[in-house]
Amino acid sequence: MLKHRSGADSIDRVFHALADPSRRVIVEQLSRGPASVSELARPLPMSLPAVVQHIQVLETSGLVRSEKVGRVRTCEIVPAALRPVEQWISARRANWERRVDRLGDYLAESDDESPRAGTR
Repeated sequence: MLKHRSGADSIDRVFHALADPSRRVIVEQLSRGPASVSELARPLPMSLPAVVQHIQVLETSGLVRSEKVGRVRTCEIVPAALRPVEQWISARRANWERRVDRLGDYLAESDDESPRAGTR
């Protein structure tokens, strides 16, 4: 059984939020700066209520925050929400790089120890 570490739930929420292509489009738009829900909905082939639901998922994950002023809801990205995901990916990358390095060392040693073709 997997043991959940501190912060695992937030990482799961971020991955869940980014798993949907429409939400990735919204995040990409917000990476250029704050935008209203209407602006975020423009390039998406869905209704405004559907876009609002996607934004709610992004807000739940912590990737996006929004503020309503009058009738306009403006959203902005929260870059710090990606930090735990970056750390998780970096740890996996470092682990696999060590494994590949060990494999390379092993293969180099095996190659040095094996008799050469044509020499007896």
